[in-house]
Amino acid sequence: MAPYAFAAVGIGFVLFFAHLILRKLQLKNDFVWNRQLFTYRKLPQAQKRILETFPFYQKLSKKYQRQFEHRMAAFIKDKDFKQRYESTVIDAQIVYPAAVAIQLSFGRANYLYSKVNTILFFEQAFQSPTNETMHKGEYNPSAKVLALSWEDFLRGLAVDDDNLHLGLHEFMHVMHFESKHSTDVDSARFHKYEQKILRHIMQPEVREKLDHTKYFREYAFTNEYEFLSVLTEYFFESPADFKSGFPVLFEYFKTALLFRDEWVFDS
Repeated sequence: MAPYAFAAVGIGFVLFFAHLILRKLQLKNDFVWNRQLFTYRKLPQAQKRILETFPFYQKLSKKYQRQFEHRMAAFIKDKDFKQRYESTVIDAQIVYPAAVAIQLSFGRANYLYSKVNTILFFEQAFQSPTNETMHKGEYNPSAKVLALSWEDFLRGLAVDDDNLHLGLHEFMHVMHFESKHSTDVDSARFHKYEQKILRHIMQPEVREKLDHTKYFREYAFTNEYEFLSVLTEYFFESPADFKSGFPVLFEYFKTALLFRDEWVFDS
């Protein structure tokens, strides 16, 4: 074997073991080294103007706004946006769901939600084909479709202090599902902290406090998927109250997303 071939093999082994070591360090110490290496994608001007009305984007620094726009442009390119009974979607139906998705995944290296291919809009709440009940949102993992009531999605955006946000709720369902079916560092970390959260709320004193205060709405306790989605709404819409009332739970959730206080709390 030629010397350059030996060198190539050697470099390959070094990179492989470096990857394993780095992955282990990231999982142990809860960080992402490659959260954002490049920011070069831009939105069309019409979509950028809509993005500039999005509250989470508005409070970011210029550096993070560039990262946010880059991620949004990549997300939009990766997905199909459709209306159930219309031939075309409006720019707002592209920009706002993409912005919500990127807001939720902003601390991660992986932000494209690989388990979703299509964002499908209904004008209002719709009948689910799986159980024939009325839904405001529904994620179908096998079809890789996230269906949303546009009316209820907009209501979640308009009212930012009622802990009801359809977009965040449904995209958390996607992220949660991915954490159970993907092997990347973000998914592994999310799964680790999901387990910490579930163990924490089963402690008698925590359970008693949850029952006594009734801070989280009752729907949160339907199952683990709904619990994480409801936590998401409270995390973004009333972070100070959440942190004050349940500090351990708040920190676990914040670490699961690798979020920074400056992205959550108003300055």
